[in-house]
Amino acid sequence: MNLRNVAIPIVLIVVLFAGWRAWGLQGLLVVGGGVLMWGLLHLTRLMNVMQKASRNPIGHVGSAVMLNAKLKPGVNLMHVVAITRSLGQQLSVEGGEPEIYLWKDASGSQVTCEFMHGRLKRWQLERPTRADGT
Repeated sequence: MNLRNVAIPIVLIVVLFAGWRAWGLQGLLVVGGGVLMWGLLHLTRLMNVMQKASRNPIGHVGSAVMLNAKLKPGVNLMHVVAITRSLGQQLSVEGGEPEIYLWKDASGSQVTCEFMHGRLKRWQLERPTRADGT
């Protein structure tokens, strides 16, 4: 199980309790408002990324080489979708681990990304070979 699935709710409960202990109902409301704002900021970012991705074809990226240069291990899938502004073409079984997605550009270059628990583990750039052998 992913530690973030447990740690984030525990931290939120501790912060809410600390606000209650320090300033009573006012502290609880202030901390609760801060937690609500944090959640709304993340939801807004997710909606903006998905709205931009919905305008492009699935699995298409402007430049696979530039995508390859921008990728770093450990980034989440939403970050990669934000970079590409496109949903990746899913190559793996839905709901299975690892998740494998593919992005192609107009020149035929493609980047295959492998995600474990929503985090990028490895990726591979494949460029088309030219007919003249160069």
